[in-house]
Order: sequence, then structure tokens, then C-alpha cells
Amino acid sequence: MSPDSPDVVTELAALVAAARRAVVFTGAGVSTGSGLPDFRSPTGLWTRYDPREMTFQRHVEDPAVRRGGWEMRREFLDADARPNPAHHAIAALEADGHVAGVVTQNIDGLHQAAGSAQVVELHGTAIVTTCIGVRPVGGEPAGCGWSAPTRDVLARIDAGEDDPRCPDCGGIPKPATISFGQAMDVATVEAAWALVDRADLVLAVGTSLQVYPAASLVPTAHEMGVPLAVCNAEPTPFDHLAQVVSRDLVETVLPAVVTQVRAADDRTDRDG
Repeated sequence: MSPDSPDVVTELAALVAAARRAVVFTGAGVSTGSGLPDFRSPTGLWTRYDPREMTFQRHVEDPAVRRGGWEMRREFLDADARPNPAHHAIAALEADGHVAGVVTQNIDGLHQAAGSAQVVELHGTAIVTTCIGVRPVGGEPAGCGWSAPTRDVLARIDAGEDDPRCPDCGGIPKPATISFGQAMDVATVEAAWALVDRADLVLAVGTSLQVYPAASLVPTAHEMGVPLAVCNAEPTPFDHLAQVVSRDLVETVLPAVVTQVRAADDRTDRDG
């Protein structure tokens, strides 16, 4: 992959500088620079865990699947990831008044840790575990409302619990992520669309734009006349819709964009 030309960064910065309600749509590629594995790359989590087993219904039915799921979450949390320059750059653009919010497919909480205030987690979070009930059906959690840090559940496993249960109702605990076959949270999806409906720019960062329904936000925003920019190491299905496409590492290009946007803001302040 050849590095971006200076013109790409300048064009991207110009789009962001003109925005006041940009939505940043992020995927796993924004967090790989923090040491977190992605899912679909040649070294991703799906090379070690079978995604066909990681469905909502299989989690409900099979204690062995639950054990594998807890180990996958342990691997994820034990990476002890911290926000990288891309997360901090996105938070800076929000603080500077150019970004209205982040819609993310990620489950790592790194946007919030970097200081982003408005974050919609389409696929939930791995940091918290909730009760999904004794026998939930149809991909719909039916828990009692109990929740706890996922690390607390892992500690119970380390202490000898083979298949932890909800301490309040005896239901099945599950990390608060959206698994295959699990219904999306309606309120979360509505919050994402509310941001896009008001957006004056959609900036897709570190996402292959191949996971639906999340990826549908991008072409729909384009149909609404919202400008699109893509920052992703590999091609996406919607690059042809974008006004700017960057292939550089997002933790390199986004800080450079912040620098140029702030310079443009300073010039506007002086001239205004």
C-alpha cells in the first residue's frame, strides 16, 4: 500500500473543516493500532474461533459454546488496549465542533476512553455482561436487568464456576454485544439514524463497510446528499461514492487532519 499523497490529507481536512455535524462511522480498523485483534483479517479472531458457533442461539443452548465465548472475551480484554491517536483525533474533532458524534461497530469502549462524548455502539460493548434470561428465544434477550463488568464474570470462572449464571434470577449471562442472530437494539439504531439524519459529512474510518445492517448507513447518507469520506486500509464497496478516499493508517492520517483543521479554524478566527 502506497502512502496517501499530501493532497488526500488536505482534501480530507477541507471536508472536515467545513463540517459542523459530521458523523464518524468506525469499525475494527480504528482499534487495531491499539493492539486489538480484528475479526476478519488473516490473523483475526475468526481464525481462532468459529463464527458459526458464536451465535445468540448457540450461546443459549450450549454451555461449551458459552465457555468458548468467555475465553474469546478474555483474550479481547486481556489485550488491555488504550486509545490510539486515531481515537484521540476523533475526540478532538468533536471537541472542536466539527463532529456531532461517533457511530461505531466496535465493542471496546476506546472512543469513550479517548474523550468522545457522543458515541453510539451499534454492536454493544464487551466491557459489560448482562442477563439475557433463562430461555430467551428469537434472538431477543429476556433478562431480569442484572449486569456486571465482564471481568467480574471471568473472575467467577477463574474461581471455579464452569458455567456462571445470573445471581438474581438464574438466567444466562452474556457480554452486552450483538451476536450473530441477535436482534439489534432498537433505541441504539434509532440514535445512529438520528445522527446521520442531521449530518453534513459522514467519515467512515477503519471499516470494511461489509457488515449489515450497520454499513447501510453509508449509502443511505449518500442518497440523502451527505458527503462521504473513507479512511480504510483496504478498498470498500462504497469507495466510488466518496469524495475522498485515504488508504493510510488511520492513526497517522487523522492526527494530520486535526492539525490542518485547527490551522484552518485559526485562520477563520483571525479573518472573522
